[in-house]
Amino acid sequence: MTTDTQTSRAVAEQFVERLGRQDQDGIQELFAADVDWYVPGDDSLPWTGRRTRREDVAPYFTAMWPHFVPGESEIVLERVVVDGGDVMLLGVFTHTAASTGRAFTTPSAMHLVVEDGEIVRMHLYEDTLAVARAFTGA
Repeated sequence: MTTDTQTSRAVAEQFVERLGRQDQDGIQELFAADVDWYVPGDDSLPWTGRRTRREDVAPYFTAMWPHFVPGESEIVLERVVVDGGDVMLLGVFTHTAASTGRAFTTPSAMHLVVEDGEIVRMHLYEDTLAVARAFTGA
C-alpha cells in the first residue's frame, strides 16, 4: 500500500482546508477506518491521547474547540513537506484557553501518513507544557 506524493499532498490540503473551517465531520471523512492517532499532553485535557477509529476523529475536535476562546486562535502553516505517503505540516498554533484567559503559542509539527487516499496516521508534536500551563494557570 503506497501513495504517491501528489495524492498525499491533495489529501493534506483538504485536511488543512477543512481544519480552517472547523469542519470536524469533513476532516473525519479523510481518515481510514483504522487510524493511528496520537496527541500527547496532560491527561486532564480531554482531547489528548490516542485514537484508533475514524469515528474518534470528529469527537477530538468537538472536545477541543470549545476550550479555546472563539476568534482568538491562529494557525500559521509555515511549510508542508511531502514524501510519498508521508506529510509533515509545520507551523505555529496560538490559542487562548477559555477557562483561564491565558494565551499560548506553540510551534507544532503534524505527521500525517496517507495510504490509498486516506489518512491512516496523525501524530501531533507541540509544546505540551505550554498548553497545560495555559489551562491550569500554573
